[in-house]
Amino acid sequence: MTRRNLTEATWRETRAAASDAIAVLPIGSQEQHAEHLPMGTDTMLADAVTSRALALLDERAAAGADVPALVRLPTLPYGHSPHHLFAAALTLSAPVLGMVLDELLDSLAACGYRRVLVVNGHGGNDEIMRLAVKRFALRAEVTAAACSYWTLTDTGEPDPDTPDETRAEQVPGHAGWFETSLMLAAHPDLVRPDRARHEPADPPALFDKPPCPGLTVERHGEWERVGGATDDAADADAEQGERMLDRRARGLARAVLAFDAASPPLPRPFAPAPVRNRS
Repeated sequence: MTRRNLTEATWRETRAAASDAIAVLPIGSQEQHAEHLPMGTDTMLADAVTSRALALLDERAAAGADVPALVRLPTLPYGHSPHHLFAAALTLSAPVLGMVLDELLDSLAACGYRRVLVVNGHGGNDEIMRLAVKRFALRAEVTAAACSYWTLTDTGEPDPDTPDETRAEQVPGHAGWFETSLMLAAHPDLVRPDRARHEPADPPALFDKPPCPGLTVERHGEWERVGGATDDAADADAEQGERMLDRRARGLARAVLAFDAASPPLPRPFAPAPVRNRS
């Protein structure tokens, strides 16, 4: 079997797959997404992109192409979202999210996994996730990778004809045109389009449009002031969302193949990877 679901596998199947498989861990969040999108938007989109990417790899394997063994982990539904508590969020602090990822990654290493890919759906997780992956590779004999799904495309090159290239300043945004279009494609029954209108803030939020390229700027109370969204989602479109979702799924499939090619399984008998002190 090319792909295995960890939740549905026995412990012996899990151990048997560990020596050469790539473990894929999607992570998301539970937080406000303005008035029209559900709290679990980030989790559902990370899950949707991952599921589509693995299905594409299954199709590739069925056609006789070389595809790595994959073990899909349950999507972690909580992330770092203190900036959304002004409305509603279930958040882990940065140290706790880092510790949760440390524990999960170390568990994989103890079960014999040598290669892990984390797929993120929430901007607030990004830096924490990348640091966790770097720390993991320092303390265990593993190769680990991380990505946020919106950074991936099917070719790796800009395509001026795609909707997310013509409106690149709104990607990924938050509860705006991009995420709403994706949700209209992935979970249309959970979108409240009649509540999607968003008035632009004046002045615009600094976290979304810093005054100088290269700066990271945060100002107290910005998310509440701008109403919980970065841009207007009233013209979000399911067809465009389908194209953009497909493009990210193909991009993730492409990233999995590249990761596999760059990190072939170690040619040695199974043994749990040593996990060193995290300090």
